[in-house]
Amino acid sequence: MARHTANKPTEPSSSKPPATSARSKPRAPEPRPGPTNEQIARRAYEIFLARGGTHGSSEQDWFQAERELRLGRQ
Repeated sequence: MARHTANKPTEPSSSKPPATSARSKPRAPEPRPGPTNEQIARRAYEIFLARGGTHGSSEQDWFQAERELRLGRQ
């Protein structure tokens, strides 16, 4: 028995993105990434040293460092 296959026209696939019109909306600026853990740790250590190197406030140092770096990036 012969097999019948339908010949469907195929459209060439394109790797190009669809064209955008000249009237497209301008994109909002992409949000900046926050400070890295390494940057926060380095700043927290500076805060620790500025306090005289006394132990017991590592979380406060970390949160202060994170806050300062986030504000400094805006």
